[in-house]
Amino acid sequence: MIDRIQFAQELLLREEIRKAIKVVNQRRHKRLLESRRKEKELKVIIRGLLKEAQTAVSTTAKHSNTGINTLEDLLKNTNILSVLEMGFKSLTTDPEQRTSYRNHILVAVEKILAPEESRKEAGEDVEETEVEEVTEAISIDIDDKPEDDPDFIDVEEKEVTKSDGEVEKEEFAISGEDKTGRNKAFTDFLNIEKVILRSFDDLDNPEDRALFGEYLIKNLALYFDKYDTDLETNVEEPEAAAGAELGGPGTASEEPEGAEPALEPGEDEEVANIELQEVIKHLNIEDIIENLL
Repeated sequence: MIDRIQFAQELLLREEIRKAIKVVNQRRHKRLLESRRKEKELKVIIRGLLKEAQTAVSTTAKHSNTGINTLEDLLKNTNILSVLEMGFKSLTTDPEQRTSYRNHILVAVEKILAPEESRKEAGEDVEETEVEEVTEAISIDIDDKPEDDPDFIDVEEKEVTKSDGEVEKEEFAISGEDKTGRNKAFTDFLNIEKVILRSFDDLDNPEDRALFGEYLIKNLALYFDKYDTDLETNVEEPEAAAGAELGGPGTASEEPEGAEPALEPGEDEEVANIELQEVIKHLNIEDIIENLL
């Protein structure tokens, strides 16, 4: 049985240990705050350096061809890839839907560039034709019907026909391809068509336009391959995990041979207190503080 003096010494020792631990924790906390402050300052410096580097890179052409530089700017600084990725990855019922989506987008992009290329090659001839058409529109014979005037607004009811959107969708379609993929591709293509044409129209050099169109198709095809790979998440579980059962051999719930029986509730706390009292007898407060620091 522990006498009162020894018990008082143990209480005093425990109190000193608590004080020592508190001092150590305060010092650690102070060092942590200082470290975080320096880390924050370092991040600010790094961000500034990265911003300067990005500015320097953006002012330097990465490729020897203007068409490729324009294409890179198109893919990097517009929403084209994000629109296509979201649309492609939303088609998860059947792989044929994604294949249809991919084919419709690639064919549509190729089709919209062809007439623009022809218009660019025509050059001044296109402008002269437009002038002639305007002149003819102004010189209208008084004997012509008013309905023939392009400025005439017809308010009479007409026979209901297919909407322009439905006609465009049918023209957009590729025979034999999945219609769900086609419909999604049609909707997304309307969102990116003007963005592509805007970049293409900036190019006047035939070589620039040719490389822009060629590598736009190639890059879109590669990105579709990447998106398809991202969706391949069906990973087979290891054979060793197939026959695992709760409580079976080798599982955490089984007690190993020769292990001591588990203590009843409350017994482990009592044993721990007895062991702590034995250890405290041999502790040196100065050594503890020195080790903690």
